[in-house]
Amino acid sequence: MSLFPPFDPDRDRRGSRFRDVRLREARFRRNFRPIPVRTLVPNVVTLLSLCAGLTAIRLAAELRFELALAAIVFAAVLDGVDGRLARMLKGTSRFGAELDSLADFVNFGVAPALILWFWGLSDYKNVGWIVAIVFAICAGLRLARFNVMIDDPNRPAWAGNFFTGIPAPAGAIVVLLPIYLQFLGLAKYLIPIPLVLVYTLAIGLLMISKLPVWSGKKLGTRVSPEMVLPAFLIAVLFFALLVSFPWEVLTIGTLIYLGCLPLGWKAYRRLAREDAERAATAEPTAGSAAASEPAPVPGADTPPPGATSAAAGQNERPSRLN
Repeated sequence: MSLFPPFDPDRDRRGSRFRDVRLREARFRRNFRPIPVRTLVPNVVTLLSLCAGLTAIRLAAELRFELALAAIVFAAVLDGVDGRLARMLKGTSRFGAELDSLADFVNFGVAPALILWFWGLSDYKNVGWIVAIVFAICAGLRLARFNVMIDDPNRPAWAGNFFTGIPAPAGAIVVLLPIYLQFLGLAKYLIPIPLVLVYTLAIGLLMISKLPVWSGKKLGTRVSPEMVLPAFLIAVLFFALLVSFPWEVLTIGTLIYLGCLPLGWKAYRRLAREDAERAATAEPTAGSAAASEPAPVPGADTPPPGATSAAAGQNERPSRLN
């Protein structure tokens, strides 16, 4: 017998029906089965990323911007790990998806906005605060739209390789570019705050825009045997450069990412045009196949008069009666 009895909100009303305590506990043990540990691991990773985002807000309030940006980058790395880890361990769940969206809103919407506010947007008081709020709201809207569009059955297969708008983690990394430039040695007074306000609004609008952005999800899930060692070397080299020269790597990566946005848009337009051309060529083929079918013999399948009226009455009934 467990120390804590199963939670039963209807215990008082069902006391006369379930007199035996052991029977009631056995019933709840069947309803609430133990949860596999593999489903908990991705959620723990998501919670760690949420802790990193909240810590970034505290560090920014203490004007420790280097550590705050490091916490945001760490949260972005964990965000890229938890989903793949869940699919690898077959531990995906609706709870994990909702928790991931909440963590992404805090880490890549609220935290970057507050970091920019503490860094320099506060010099413009209400205007700077409005810009920070708009960026955070754009991140929330971007995540909400992603959750809705992920189950779209009409989306073509090739479109799964593109995001609609800049994803929230990338938007958080990209919007902090002015702080990277300051840490590279550029004096803060050479970074005009009005330009930072416009830049922050532009990144927020790109997140909620319909701009197709290449995602790289279908780049490949397997590596050829001869490329395993080079892949290890590239990964180690990237993280070594990121740790040794963080602001140079983040600045160059941000500029490359922004420069690749038009290329993703052109690739999407090309694939959409090719898909439309395939659909246009398939329609005449289907029409010719329908024309080659033999015509029905008159009177062969003619229903009786009463059946026709009954079928018409059934077709006029609404599909839902409530």
